[in-house]
Amino acid sequence: MVNEHALTVSLEEFGLSKYEAQAYVTLISKGTISASELAYYSDLPRTKVYPILLKLENKKLAIISKSKPIMCTAIAPEDAFDPIIHEQINKVNAMNTLVSKLKKASEESRKSLGSEEKRYFQIAANNVLNQLKTMIDGSKNSIQIAVDQWGLGLLSDCKEQLLSVTRRNLDVKLIIPTSHIGSEAYRSIPNGIKIRASDIVQNCFIFDETELLIVSNENGKGANFSSTEILCSNQSKLFSNIWKGAIKTECLADMTKLEAQETYKIIKIINENGLSHILNIAIVSKKTDIDMIKLLEKNGINLKSKSLDDVIEMMDAAMQIMCSGHVNFDANSKNITVESKLNSGHSLPWVSVLDGYLQKKGYKTRMVFQNNSSKGEKTHIKISKN
Repeated sequence: MVNEHALTVSLEEFGLSKYEAQAYVTLISKGTISASELAYYSDLPRTKVYPILLKLENKKLAIISKSKPIMCTAIAPEDAFDPIIHEQINKVNAMNTLVSKLKKASEESRKSLGSEEKRYFQIAANNVLNQLKTMIDGSKNSIQIAVDQWGLGLLSDCKEQLLSVTRRNLDVKLIIPTSHIGSEAYRSIPNGIKIRASDIVQNCFIFDETELLIVSNENGKGANFSSTEILCSNQSKLFSNIWKGAIKTECLADMTKLEAQETYKIIKIINENGLSHILNIAIVSKKTDIDMIKLLEKNGINLKSKSLDDVIEMMDAAMQIMCSGHVNFDANSKNITVESKLNSGHSLPWVSVLDGYLQKKGYKTRMVFQNNSSKGEKTHIKISKN
């Protein structure tokens, strides 16, 4: 069961201090109260209450009365966090604009190098695969690959060459479409190649950061650029930016395609809507019991139809991807351990999902949360049948 502590640590992700988050959650729960009552309910030092209220007022999260005793009221979450949400949307839009500009710079560089320096040559569609195999074989240090469905199909035909570079310990990174996690082509990629998934993909192969192969998914034709410093630098930076935000896929490798896709969808739902769902329940229902199962059901994910082992496998994969964590179930002691190497409540949304699933399945749960600044956080869920 997620309590007010979970709401507090989630708000800290939005840039609030611990005391500010405690005060805001208390105001949301209690309504209009005096400053002394706020100190009592939120367990804040009395000497800190007024400075904290001023900070919340400056951040447009609370209203303070001018009369005495001082009364304070929280601004509703939908009004308080709207500017922050728009700020995040603007950041995403800015990133998309940056990607478009980088792609435009790449295209302009290709035109310039092709017409003025003659440093590229076109490759007919029926020769692209052989050229790709040759370039993989000729790599010395690293290969960066971003592909869509078309490019992933090409790459799956280069298994022998990819095995060769992994035996030579080259650094090979591959970005695939999220829709192809767990697909047959995905499973054909040899072990030793680092794979992540993203919704931003193109058919681009960068070899040793000095040679570039771009393939069109419309006609299958390719273009090979050699020693193009500006173009390769742009593409390598673009790849690195996408790689940082892409989803790790190693822990999904043993799942079926359906299971892998469902796990990815759950991660996306929790990341994009989890906090707003929590805040909405807090303000509308005045409760701290957070039903994440309903949030998932609204988005087409039905965990109640799955076995406990299947749900734990999915949650374990999500924890590995999001916070280098794990979910373990001891059948003998009936104890589930949710562990994260990161602090600040990173594991709590997944604890809430598990808790909601267990209660829907008729289990009674009891939880103990542990937080260690150097070792991360851990939640023990003891389960028993009602």
